[in-house]
Order: sequence, then C-alpha cells, then structure tokens
Amino acid sequence: MYDSPRVVLVAPRYSYRLPAYLAACETTGIRALIASEGELALSARWPGVRCPFDRPDAAAQIIHAALGPAGAQAVVATDDSATEIAAHLAAALSLPHNPPAAMHASRRKDRARAVLASHGLAVPDHRVVQLRRPVAPQCAEAGWPVVIKPLAMAGSRGVIRADDAASLEAAATRVARIVAESGDEYEREHALVEAFVDGPEFALEAVLRDGEIEVLAIFDKPEPMNGPYFEETYYISPARIDAVTRRALIDSTRAACAAYGLRHGPVHAELRMHDGRAWIMEVAARTIGGDCARLVEHATGRTLESIVIGNALGLEHTLPEMTGAAGVLMLPIPAAGMLRRVEGLLNAQAVDGVNEVRIAIQPGNLVTPLPEGSSYLGFVFATGADADRVERALRHAHAQLKFVIAPLLPAGLSVF
Repeated sequence: MYDSPRVVLVAPRYSYRLPAYLAACETTGIRALIASEGELALSARWPGVRCPFDRPDAAAQIIHAALGPAGAQAVVATDDSATEIAAHLAAALSLPHNPPAAMHASRRKDRARAVLASHGLAVPDHRVVQLRRPVAPQCAEAGWPVVIKPLAMAGSRGVIRADDAASLEAAATRVARIVAESGDEYEREHALVEAFVDGPEFALEAVLRDGEIEVLAIFDKPEPMNGPYFEETYYISPARIDAVTRRALIDSTRAACAAYGLRHGPVHAELRMHDGRAWIMEVAARTIGGDCARLVEHATGRTLESIVIGNALGLEHTLPEMTGAAGVLMLPIPAAGMLRRVEGLLNAQAVDGVNEVRIAIQPGNLVTPLPEGSSYLGFVFATGADADRVERALRHAHAQLKFVIAPLLPAGLSVF
C-alpha cells in the first residue's frame, strides 16, 4: 500500500525533458510511471509502459490498463507531442484535464490559427499552401513580407521570412525538404504562409487551474526577430514592459486558452506587440522548450517541473514569485559542420552574474543551424538584481565563447 501519489509522465521517444520531471518526482517523493513510444525513454529505476503515439486514444487505453485498479492521481505530458495522449488518459481516469479536442486544435499551426481567428483574436493573416505546387501564386492576395513555416514543427525549425515571390519559392523548397521526414502525409505536403508581424516579441509561462491562468513569468527577447530565420537567443525576466503591455500579453494568452478550450496544466505563449495589440504567435499546452525551463529554478529556487506536477496533483496553492531577474542565452549554431571544440568556456563561466554555462553538444558531433537544424549548442544562465544586468552578463559570456566548427567536405572530395 502506497501513501505517496502516483503521476503518469507521458513522454515521446528521446525526450530530454523527461529527466527533469523524474528528478522533480524523486525530490518530492512522488511515484511515477513513464508512458512512452520508445524503449530508450523508459528507465530501469522507474516503471514504464510502451504505447503508440500515432494513436492517442489507443495509447491512453494501454496506459490505463497498465495502471491497474490503483490508477493514478495525475497525468503530465512532458512534451508537446504527448499532450493529446495525456488528455485522453486523464479523461479516462476522471482527473483534471484539457479536452482532447483542444489539444488536437492547439498542436498544429493551421488549426490553431483558424480557431483563434474565428474568435476574433489578433493573429497574422494566413493561408495553407500546397508544397508540390508553386507557392507564390497560392498567396497572390498576400502582401509582403510573409513567413512560411511547417504545420507541426517546433523550435523555429523551417520558419523562413520571404520578401518577394522568388524568395518565397526558394523558402518553400527548403521547407519541403525539412518536412519530408514527417510521419503525417498532410504535413509533408502542406505549409502555413502568414503575414510577418513586426514588433518586439515576448514569451509567457503560466499554469491553468480550472480555466484560471496564473502567470509564472513573462520574458522579453531583446534580440530583434526579423528573419530571415527566427532563432531564439536571449530570454530575460522580468520583461521590461509597462503595466499596459503586461496586461495585454496576459489577456491575449487567457483569451487564446479559452478559444482552444484549455483549462488545466502548463501554458507557454509567444506574442508580439504591434500597433498596441498583443498578436499571438503561439499558445501551447506545454512548458517552455528545452533547458530553458531551468530559468524558473534559477530565479525562484523551484523547478518548473515540480510546479507543473504539483498543479496536476492539486497540491499547489501559492505559486512562488520571482525575485530579482534571470535570463538564459540559447547558444545558436553559427555554421554547419562538425563541432571540433569550444574555446573560452572558463572565461564565460567566470562572468559576474553567470550561474552556469552548459554545452549540450559534445565535440565530434555534427551540427546544423536553423532553419534545417533543431537544436542549440548549449545554454548560459544568469541572475542579477535587474534585467539589464542579466542581459549584459549573458552578452559578455557569449562574447567569450568561440565554437570551432569544421565544414563538411562535399561528397567525393578528400583531404588526402
């Protein structure tokens, strides 16, 4: 007989968010069961069950059966691709959850845009295009510039700005190559083209409880994101904004959640301020991507994963408030090739205010920049008395680092 609650962690193959959730469970004495499509996501230390991620309803039934009569007290999706399964399972267990239809709508960009537009929210003018046909004629009524993006990829992968018909066709060719690996036929053959919305961009991290949004942090992105690619680098919190802008960001996120039907769990939103309005770039029922979730811990002493699990279990009543300022730099990949070495690491770690420099890709591995790539070289975390000091520390640390990348030789060539 167990006294501690049990949570199901639904995680895709190769999830790098899963260890942080398991650490949060271990720290708080919560039992966990891992549900995943791949054996590599399962752990000898934690019980697990394999399930098909391409059939969310069937996967939920398999997990439900594996739980037995004891069931579970919470279900948490570690990644965006696991949210539909988690919703189906939580519904079957009569636990607080988002409707599966809401997860289905919010996960794919074209469906998400359509829902938000139908509710009158500020989203870019958009259209779905066929990649097997010339794209520019399909956007004859669109003005310039535009942004073309895959329907269901994350991390700015495949997102490209085009300023005229020729650059749009070139971008569409690249996007078609990128989405060719998708397991979904419709997503392989279509993309989203939308108007480019100018203005500063912000990210918002929150949790929903019975439809009420509680904001954990708002991040500003001091590096302009004007394209042609949209690699994210600096996240700084608290955002350097006035009360009116803060309210607009929160209200737009709340309205987007209501439009989708989201009611419970984590929320990550990306918004741009343009002409006094908060334009919605994305609102997802997940936490912030990658190691950036650790930014909350640097600022509050609490991991974001522990907050999400506590919220799922109904244990959290007062969310921690950030003290001071915190920021993260996602180290971009400057060129394609083989990473040979990283120089200046000790100097970067010695910068006042820097808490940690973590290199995520080891020398000897191939690296690919955006828009084809999907990863970062690493992360730099910093804290300080205010956001300006944090940003200066991150920029100073970045200036100390040099990534030596050897270009790959074309096929058939040799160094000998």
